[in-house]
Amino acid sequence: MAQADPAKPDARGTTAPDLELDLAKDAKSKSNTFTSPADRTVRKAAPSAKTGAAAAQSVASANPDLAIGLTAYGVTAHGAEVDTTITSVDTPLKVTIDWGDGKSDVFDAYGSDSRTTAHTYAEVGSYTVKVTVVDDANAVSAVNEVVFVTVGADFTPYAPTRLLDTRNGTGAPVGMVQPYSSTRVKVGGNGGIPAGVTAVVLNITVTNTSAEGHVTAFPEGTERPTTSNVNYKARQSVPNLVIVKVGKNGYVEIANRGGAPVDLIADVTGYFSKTASSGYTPVTPSRFVDTREGLGTVKGQLGGRKTFSTQISGLRGVPQGISAVALNVTVTNPREAGHLSVFPAGGATPTASNLNFTPGQTIANSVIVPVSGDGRISVFNGAWAGTDVVVDVVGYYSADSKGAFRPLSPERLVDTRDPQDPVYGKLWGQSYIYMPMSFDDPSITGFVLNTTVTNPEGDGYLTVTPDPNSLDDYINDTQSWPTPPNSSNLNWTKGATVPNLVQASTGDNGIIDLWNRGWDDVDLIVDLFGLYQQD
Repeated sequence: MAQADPAKPDARGTTAPDLELDLAKDAKSKSNTFTSPADRTVRKAAPSAKTGAAAAQSVASANPDLAIGLTAYGVTAHGAEVDTTITSVDTPLKVTIDWGDGKSDVFDAYGSDSRTTAHTYAEVGSYTVKVTVVDDANAVSAVNEVVFVTVGADFTPYAPTRLLDTRNGTGAPVGMVQPYSSTRVKVGGNGGIPAGVTAVVLNITVTNTSAEGHVTAFPEGTERPTTSNVNYKARQSVPNLVIVKVGKNGYVEIANRGGAPVDLIADVTGYFSKTASSGYTPVTPSRFVDTREGLGTVKGQLGGRKTFSTQISGLRGVPQGISAVALNVTVTNPREAGHLSVFPAGGATPTASNLNFTPGQTIANSVIVPVSGDGRISVFNGAWAGTDVVVDVVGYYSADSKGAFRPLSPERLVDTRDPQDPVYGKLWGQSYIYMPMSFDDPSITGFVLNTTVTNPEGDGYLTVTPDPNSLDDYINDTQSWPTPPNSSNLNWTKGATVPNLVQASTGDNGIIDLWNRGWDDVDLIVDLFGLYQQD
């Protein structure tokens, strides 16, 4: 990764960490490995064998050690590889792999054989892989099977619902979360959310803060990561969207890593599971609503306790028939404190909130929200006075989209405060960091990141977008200066610490740009939580 500035053309950094090695390791980890040992093999007479006593005699004596050992593991969101280990006398064999989705592979072997066969499923899910070995010469066959579950998961939208509020006892006992302790929220099996979900979309809000700190969400029963999801200072109420794995018992743990008690709120808007539902398609960030200009709604501030609706599907490359949309929603020029709620048009206004603000504040938050049947969303202003609202679309979910979600072990990619970081030193004003993320794997279409700006020397905003240059362009110093889009992912004021989740598209070249669109320098932190993959 490197930092670029037109005023400092000789600035150089290093390339991003090689994520491919980590992805391959994760794909073949024991958590996604399924084995059926050779002693589970079922032997029987081959179709050409005699029946009755002659068949039984043949099975008992011919090729007596014929057996198959199976190991299946995931290599991509939809992809599997199966290791077949065949034990046999030296004789011609016919091997058939039935993948459980109506497709099969057939190959010839001779005697004992070990090989790996790959397959890509059209949909995520659980499949029974059945391997049959036929020894015609000895009129005997052997069968073994293993259940394989894809690495990737599909998204199911969920009407915005509050699952946790420590202020009133929703989902947990009443009472603030103490310093360096945690609470947990029930996800799998809660309400209409099925048991066994793999990840969840939560809007987490920290409020009633009296000191600075950060919040980390992670699967219950696992070690707390060193990454952060929500950063806050004293007397701040800070929301942030989180996509987090769910623990085996259906819970997500939320840790307060600050030195004073805080209240925590968690609202759900969807979940990921191994049941075929909606995949994800990222788009280059595009502005759909700006009340300051009359884009997407009437011109003028959204009044207190008022709602507007806007069309999403069928516009600016977003197709009809989507189930949910990924947004970045920004409040600016609010006349008093309040909150915004984003929900499907035509539905009841939820008690859940997506974004909290104070008078005069400009603040953004990521939102994933279901759309109505005709592809619309609504935005409610919970304050009693007006505010301007900006909505940028960064992607959508639909049955036709192929991008399945793969949660990864949280990893810090960038921390410009760290002398050991490849891009140590503040990100200059009106400059960008480019991160080669998946330049040699076009099946990866996007990454789930958490970006945090801290120590800003002035006001500004962050924009995350695909880079039009290739990695070779940067290596050969032939890159062009990219044009940032007319959207924002994160807004800050001088001295603030502001986080926001980013669903970043990798574009055509697998490189993601993080732009400081302010005129003053900032520190930037980027944490990785997952990716979307279409194969």
